[in-house]
Amino acid sequence: MKTAKELQPNETVLYPLISEKAVNLIESENKIVFIVNKMANKPTIKKAVEALYSVKVDRINVLNDRKGRKSAIVKLTNQFKADDLATKLGVI
Repeated sequence: MKTAKELQPNETVLYPLISEKAVNLIESENKIVFIVNKMANKPTIKKAVEALYSVKVDRINVLNDRKGRKSAIVKLTNQFKADDLATKLGVI
């Protein structure tokens, strides 16, 4: 079993979350929500998002939902737009 440090970026970030609340966060707060590996922690999520999508991360909030998934709410720095990343990923 791998530890958080041994996870590759594509193993850490599984997919972007598409919901009404997630889209509102993209538009209003420059945040994008990803479903991540259960073993991932904030530093590994930050490195993975920056490596996969060529953006700079300001901060990350992590939570576990009722469906047993681990969500990471990623706030991008002001020089990057969550709208642009979401469009590139096909979220909006």
